[in-house]
Amino acid sequence: MLISTSRKPSQKTRKFCKTLARTTDSTSVNRGKMNMRELLLKALELDEINVAVVNEIKGNPSKITFYSNKGEVLLVLLISVSMDNNEKLNIAPSQLKIVSSFDKLNVLSDILDIDLVDIAEDNFIIISQDDDLVAKINFVNKFGEKLKFQINVKKILEAAHD
Repeated sequence: MLISTSRKPSQKTRKFCKTLARTTDSTSVNRGKMNMRELLLKALELDEINVAVVNEIKGNPSKITFYSNKGEVLLVLLISVSMDNNEKLNIAPSQLKIVSSFDKLNVLSDILDIDLVDIAEDNFIIISQDDDLVAKINFVNKFGEKLKFQINVKKILEAAHD
């Protein structure tokens, strides 16, 4: 997946994109003056199947829109992010799995091209429902430790229908 930002992103949004790319074995690019068409062409050039664009409000990541490389919207999430800038990730993206107890976000398995499994010991993304939010997306490293890097899903605006 190709991960990019809206135009003129804050340092926090750029850091979020780079961290998300490192943990999911994706590619992060600075958008610069690229329009959406150029971003989709860049994804094809890099052999990436999908594109994620991270928008921000007041310098903080606030929305992720996932597109197919044909420009179709696959999923739109309103989010907030928790992360520690000095945290060592210790994630092996090639071994990453998704464990989900929230069916509405199982589509992330296809978007990220990561296997959806029932149980994982280490190197996994856990998607769970939350009382205060719609869902939480946590990352567990190869030592079985939950990272401070967390995506809080406030609302699902659009999801692809099969």
